[in-house]
Amino acid sequence: MGGQAASALSNGGMVTKLIAGRIAMAAGCRMAIADGRPVGALGALADGKARCSWFLPEASPLSARKRWIKGSLKSAGTLVVDDGAVRALSAGKSLLPAGVTRIDGEFQRGDVVEVHDKKGRVLARGLVAYAAEDARRIAGHKSAEIEKLLGFRGRDEMVHRDDLVVE
Repeated sequence: MGGQAASALSNGGMVTKLIAGRIAMAAGCRMAIADGRPVGALGALADGKARCSWFLPEASPLSARKRWIKGSLKSAGTLVVDDGAVRALSAGKSLLPAGVTRIDGEFQRGDVVEVHDKKGRVLARGLVAYAAEDARRIAGHKSAEIEKLLGFRGRDEMVHRDDLVVE
């Protein structure tokens, strides 16, 4: 129903805008299609005075992000955790370095890693806050020791709960 682009020189049209709306909603974002030509168009949109079409997500940005972490990315490594960390993760808490007993793989800060218990069961997937080399140096240590061990103050968490999807 959106039709074709107005001419061969056009980059889109309504179909392209509708596709953008679908992408925004899948990411948990709201999107509006409005005429951007008038001076103050964004202000009018924010004030509810612009004629527009709103696209509203079914999920929050956080839940959409967690779906992305869970299913869209290949794991770059594994963090094996102790029983205390297993309990903390099941209670919705972040993974701290103290609970990590072993690190497998080579990864960079922000890569996806799997979190396993000592029997090898996958407990979670998440975006790690440290590269593998640094993670190995702080594994098993308290967060207060990170600066002494690495020479810089990083995050307290190996994987923050907002970056973690528990299976």
